[in-house]
Amino acid sequence: MNLTMRIWRQNGATGRLVTYDVPDLSPDMSFLEALDVLNERLVLAGEEPVAFDHDCREGICGMCGLMIDGVAHGPERATTACQLHLRHFSDGDTVTVEPWRATPFPVIRDLVVDRSAFDRIVEAGGYVSVSTGSAPDAHALPVPKPDADAAFEAAACIGCGACVAACPNGSAMLFTAAKVTHLGLLPQGRPERGTRASDMLAAHDDLGFGGCTNTGECTAVCPKGIPLSTITRFNADVLRAARSFSQGDKRR
Repeated sequence: MNLTMRIWRQNGATGRLVTYDVPDLSPDMSFLEALDVLNERLVLAGEEPVAFDHDCREGICGMCGLMIDGVAHGPERATTACQLHLRHFSDGDTVTVEPWRATPFPVIRDLVVDRSAFDRIVEAGGYVSVSTGSAPDAHALPVPKPDADAAFEAAACIGCGACVAACPNGSAMLFTAAKVTHLGLLPQGRPERGTRASDMLAAHDDLGFGGCTNTGECTAVCPKGIPLSTITRFNADVLRAARSFSQGDKRR
């Protein structure tokens, strides 16, 4: 199959879309493999290859953040860009490929953006109180099944940034809520649950991410299907922490 790719090229403060014809592709290729084929041809022609992030190519690491035809990770739901196959496109299609568009994610080059702002949010969460020493006996800390399920659901977040790219406000609330929730629902994370939520929200706002207005665009493109209710739970933690602080107990 043949595709025409309009790809964002940037090496400096400004960039532009450049059109490439990419023939002789297999429908069984992943989208990143199609970019590999294009880059091989560009290198052979003495041109600069397209810079894009990738690592595991198994939908685990979250590096392959691309806007494909205006949709984060492309047209398939619950799918990362590295897991998106060309069979979801038609022969002769024109596909536009751009980087994440958000102020806290500055473009480094071409399709590569700096997502270290996510690291700053996680760092703001601080530590988790756990006992050191030998491993506890199995089921020594009972966790209700609904809490365990919700914690695992939130922990599936791979930090790809699709939620930010899709949000009209450039909000990272789904990411922040997921990182707070998967700790706060478990016994080990409960002592700092309130302060963690408040500190991570403050970092989120300081880094320039927008506010959440519950449009739901974040969950629509999340490759791990993290639900909007995660943000609701996070907001409850923040409000609970603020109420406790006003009562003179920051840690409750």
